[in-house]
Amino acid sequence: MLKLIQNEWIKIIKRPGTIVMVALVILLVGVTGAIIKYNDNKVEQSADQNWKKTLQEETAKDKKELKSISDKNDITRPFLERSIALNEYRIEHNISPDEKSSVWTFMETSSGLIILVGLFTIIVSANIVASEFNWGTIKLLLIRPFSRTKIIMSKYLTSILFGFAMLFILFIVSSVLGLILFGPGSGDNSYLAYVNGHVEEQSRLVYSAKQYLMSFIETFMLATMAFMVSTVFRNNTIAIGISILLLTVGSTVTNILAGFFDWTKFILFANTDLMQYINGTPLVKGMTMSFSLIMLVVYFVVFLGLALVVFSKRDVTA
Repeated sequence: MLKLIQNEWIKIIKRPGTIVMVALVILLVGVTGAIIKYNDNKVEQSADQNWKKTLQEETAKDKKELKSISDKNDITRPFLERSIALNEYRIEHNISPDEKSSVWTFMETSSGLIILVGLFTIIVSANIVASEFNWGTIKLLLIRPFSRTKIIMSKYLTSILFGFAMLFILFIVSSVLGLILFGPGSGDNSYLAYVNGHVEEQSRLVYSAKQYLMSFIETFMLATMAFMVSTVFRNNTIAIGISILLLTVGSTVTNILAGFFDWTKFILFANTDLMQYINGTPLVKGMTMSFSLIMLVVYFVVFLGLALVVFSKRDVTA
């Protein structure tokens, strides 16, 4: 199995497209840092001296709005409760919401590029099996002394490892560049998380690691789906098209449906954002981390199971 994975890695690394993907990630992180640094230098960051008064006014407004909501399952209720709790905690502990640019704020901004990592991972996952059929090299692969299960699993594991490698590159480049351009920040850099109805301070490093890893969950699931579709239909175009469409609009459509139907919690995209539990605002009332993890496992088993069954049973010698 390890030898198969090694061979798949060699194939990916030798493709010019892989170098382009890595270069694009590094380049976009650099461009993002340059733009933020330029804006910081152009417009001097000034803290609001009356931030406590501002937060008090916002809190009073949110409490009034919360009181007017009669439906306990209203989708805006948890967001209002979180906003109120965070504002009151900041006022009580004298923590200003005005945060100057630092390595932590830059890493949070750079996390938006995870969607690009997801796009590249989907492309690799969709191509890694379909390309063997398109080029006719699948026959040469199957005559080797390895079972079909090992062959397909080595390809799947390689595509997922590629995604994690890209995510790691993004995380390291963002942290190093952020530290060079903006420094570690001053004062208390704790992240205020809203967990189980109360506010708690968390390490920014731990929070950033969680943010990157949990944001990759959606990419992981879509890459698995793209791998399954390309294996079943032997067509990378269909796999890439469907996966990219879901990557761009899946969460948005799910968020809209969540405002009307409780069964939305069973949709894949209602469970891929595990940060909703870190931030204390589940998409559908009653959802828990355990529930989302179970749903993700179910979808994962279905996607990967279909790929394994089809690849193992299908006649690929024709």
